[in-house]
Amino acid sequence: MTLSTETSTAKSTDSLTSAAPAEPRGKDSSTRPKYTLLAPVDGASLAEALDGPFHAIKQRWRDEVQAEEILRDPGMGMDEARQWAFEAMRNLSEKSFITAGFPSSVGGTGSHAESVANFEMMAMGDLSLTIKSGVQHGLFGGAITNLGTDWHHERFLPGAISCELPGCFAMTELGHGSDVSSIETTITWLPESGEFEVHSPTPGATKAYIGNAAQHGRMAAVFGQLWVDGSCEGVHTILVPIRDEAGEPLPGVTPGDHGHKGGLLGVDNGTIRFDHVRVPREMLLNRYGGVDENGVYTSPIKNQNARFFTMLGTLVRGRICVGGGAASATRRSLSIATRYALRRTQFRKPGLGEEITLLDYLTHQRKLLPNVARAYGYGFAMNEAAQALQQVMEANASGQHDDRSSRALETRAAALKAAQTRWANDTIQVCREACGGAGYMSANQMTLSRQDADIFATFEGDNTVLNQLVAKGLLLDYKRNWGEMDMRGTAQATAKMVGSAVLERTVARTVLERITATATRLSEPDLVASRGWHLEMFEERERHTVEGLARRMRNAAKLPKEEQYEAISLVGEHMLFAARAHTERITLEAFINGIEQTKDANSAALLNKVCDLFALSSIEQDKGWFLEHNRLSPARAKLVSGGVDILCGELRPHALSLVEGLGVPEAWLRADLLEMVDPDVDEQ
Repeated sequence: MTLSTETSTAKSTDSLTSAAPAEPRGKDSSTRPKYTLLAPVDGASLAEALDGPFHAIKQRWRDEVQAEEILRDPGMGMDEARQWAFEAMRNLSEKSFITAGFPSSVGGTGSHAESVANFEMMAMGDLSLTIKSGVQHGLFGGAITNLGTDWHHERFLPGAISCELPGCFAMTELGHGSDVSSIETTITWLPESGEFEVHSPTPGATKAYIGNAAQHGRMAAVFGQLWVDGSCEGVHTILVPIRDEAGEPLPGVTPGDHGHKGGLLGVDNGTIRFDHVRVPREMLLNRYGGVDENGVYTSPIKNQNARFFTMLGTLVRGRICVGGGAASATRRSLSIATRYALRRTQFRKPGLGEEITLLDYLTHQRKLLPNVARAYGYGFAMNEAAQALQQVMEANASGQHDDRSSRALETRAAALKAAQTRWANDTIQVCREACGGAGYMSANQMTLSRQDADIFATFEGDNTVLNQLVAKGLLLDYKRNWGEMDMRGTAQATAKMVGSAVLERTVARTVLERITATATRLSEPDLVASRGWHLEMFEERERHTVEGLARRMRNAAKLPKEEQYEAISLVGEHMLFAARAHTERITLEAFINGIEQTKDANSAALLNKVCDLFALSSIEQDKGWFLEHNRLSPARAKLVSGGVDILCGELRPHALSLVEGLGVPEAWLRADLLEMVDPDVDEQ
């Protein structure tokens, strides 16, 4: 079987050299296919390609940030880690590394898209620092930026940016997490005094898991139900001082400390309860609704549900960042594990020859290289998500809000967050195991990354809920009012779904259509290696799954009301698979687009092989589904698995360049295990 993927450019054929023998793969290695070596590729060139439009800002991090500025000693206790994270965050802020996304009038130094790039780079270091800044700048500062007015910006953002005003983002409650519309905290208008009263009416209304709440926070952006003249206007956000400058709780505010957690020890998560706390009228973040000087509630968005989703939609950057941050932490673990596998040897070749390098074993290649390929795919997908975020935010700022684009961005953000955080938890564990006992030592970083990345699957939206949101978006074609619907309403609305709207191209349609068109003219082995066939398989997996889901939902809607809920509940796993199929497809298309934009021909050729590995390993993962649905014959299924093996062999000589291309500076790895083996071994 020869893997010679066609592309829309000639880049992939410019760097091929003569065939070379495969690496050792067991007693039957002589019967395995030979693989073709590509010309050597510089890791810096790959990193530039993966950085895409954000190369300059990401390279500044690599050039100017020292490891000690973003990496803490894994042995630090909780109190020491908390103080380190706060000081490290303030240091980066002073150097303008984490100030993008704010208005330039108050000290902002870059776009919303660049703020995502900054978050990705910071997450290649300590995740406590990353989340500490995410709370301070992304959530607290972001709420003020996106939900407040110029008055709020001028008064509070300089302190939020410089960290002189440490803040909290108080949305989640003990009784309500993902269901934000049902939170219990009240924000009640008091006409007699011209103030708002913030109150936690029940124990379940206690704000929980709030970053900065336990120790450093002095102000909180509090989400609650706004009551004006006996009428509830829905969820709004108000700024509430919670501590004085000496760090003492203010009257009516009871903060709590969650204490030691399963990870992110540098983030002081805690609880906040409010007992009839009064704040001035101006403290309500009233860009989308508030009480005027006459005590009258006004909003530019009349529909309460539309207003709610518009407000939450402005906070979508946090969800994008969390997914990208998890992927960055995984890149770092992959960089450590792959470098170790290039140096560490285990067992000898037959005849007592030299010891075999770990990465020369196919089983080890399969652990790491498909995940390296996925890391590239997600990296390109994140670039597109950040650019989409910038376009939506610019449109909103200019008064040209496009509801369809906003909904599409929310669906994309949810899809990538769920996919990348799940992959991060799984892959960091694989990397730990790939390093054996050395990987379990704290000094080698992966246990810290593993415990810190764990919670990424939960905050900014539970992954199951997010995947259900993605499925709803696919079913309802991003209808503006899907949030008004309960499960029964969702089922009824799917009857109106337009099938042609299921697949939205993420890159130039002509490029993908040209690639797809070539697939039908290839022989069986070449077909499996064809990018056009990969696209067809990814699209068919999504299309068939979504159409089947729509049929099931329509059938459920025809049942008596008392039977509908149970029937709809049965499609839950179907919804999750539809969301994953969608995410895989948009990731592949982003990967293809990234290769199209790669300037260096050698890098593009190597990235084509990496993309092949991502595509075939994804198909192999769902081989059972493709076989069950007659989209894959048993013979072709074997070719898919064989193709993964061959591609791992082809990419093995380029493993060092590939992990260098993931963009994590070698100095930031700081893993002792890389010094425990011979540092002079040729890693290529």
